[in-house]
Amino acid sequence: MSTGGAFGGNRGLRPIPPEKGIFPLDHLHECDSEKKEYLVCLKSSSNKSEQCRHLSKKYLQCRMAKNLMAKQDMSELGFSGLKELDSTEDKTKESIEH
Repeated sequence: MSTGGAFGGNRGLRPIPPEKGIFPLDHLHECDSEKKEYLVCLKSSSNKSEQCRHLSKKYLQCRMAKNLMAKQDMSELGFSGLKELDSTEDKTKESIEH
């Protein structure tokens, strides 16, 4: 009889957690408004994430502030040139409004 369980089960090897990509779910919905804002942006921009990067950054910052993920420098997450993007976006919004 097999003692390993279904599909081979645990054979004495201890699983190693991944370094990144796994973090607690937001069960208390602490960053829901940021998430929804980002998803609305994606939908309105035909899923072109480049146009919603500022909201992605805002969502990740919320998760870090609420300890839902490890605190990390935003440049390590690919947001090093986002300040330039934000200022360009603001100028575009201003010209459209006027």
